Amino acid sequence: MSLGDEALEEEKSKPKILIVDDMLENIELIEAYLSAEPYDVITASSGKEAIQKLKEENLDMILLDVMMPEMSGYEVCKIVKNNPETQFIPILMLTALSDIEDRIKGIEAGADDFLMKPINRIELKTRVKSLLRVKCMHDRLVADRNSLEIKNRVQSILTAIIPTLLRVVSDEEKKVLINQMTSMVEKTLLETYHLENRELDFAYAGKICAEIMNQLGGSFSSEKSKKESSWIVRGTKCPWKGEEARKNPILCTLTRKIFSNITLKVDSDFRVEALKTIGNKNDCCEFLIKAG
Repeated sequence: MSLGDEALEEEKSKPKILIVDDMLENIELIEAYLSAEPYDVITASSGKEAIQKLKEENLDMILLDVMMPEMSGYEVCKIVKNNPETQFIPILMLTALSDIEDRIKGIEAGADDFLMKPINRIELKTRVKSLLRVKCMHDRLVADRNSLEIKNRVQSILTAIIPTLLRVVSDEEKKVLINQMTSMVEKTLLETYHLENRELDFAYAGKICAEIMNQLGGSFSSEKSKKESSWIVRGTKCPWKGEEARKNPILCTLTRKIFSNITLKVDSDFRVEALKTIGNKNDCCEFLIKAG
């Protein structure tokens, strides 16, 4: 991985925080307090702008001023928390109001925590870290759940199809079964990974291919190929069990077909080439994703 790629990955991994306040000096102060932390900070000067940023950005947290013209922080908070896609984004409400009724109003709107103005730097950093930690735990739980769901769904397809593939049936029948199965797997992948909504490339295609095989019990990884405009997916443990694959190399065709379906969703010009397969008595599997 080049230094440029490493920098890009680091940038993507930074928690993204939205600061919402109609007073520029307040935004600048909070940005200064958080500048030493590994955060990607973006800003909005109104409730309406905050809602727009919510649609455009993948946010990890919102620092939200209560008193704003046109749309108050309470209103913004309700919109965020009433949307199933954004309801788990933690909201730290910033308020100069100390009345208990105002705090209750914030709780009813769905605020996760409160910070009184004038803002204390240490308290701000502590609250932000705490809420981001909770968000990270939630994201991991969702990822684990999704991983388990796709494994169970694809495994159920395999349970129905693989025994027939291993029986003595004609190659033509096996091809029909493989096409049926990969169509079902493709549908599952589209529902789980939402490939059609992502800005995709070789790296992401390779990552998804490796993930699918690993969730099925294999041991696969992906890396940039030495050849230009290509990516390698390598497996050292066969998800179909090595002995079965050696007896029935058509199972390797199944892997290639699944990879092809994934990469075609990324780019219709991408192609998959099997360089090595355990089914053909190689010590590992290697699939090359390349431009057509």
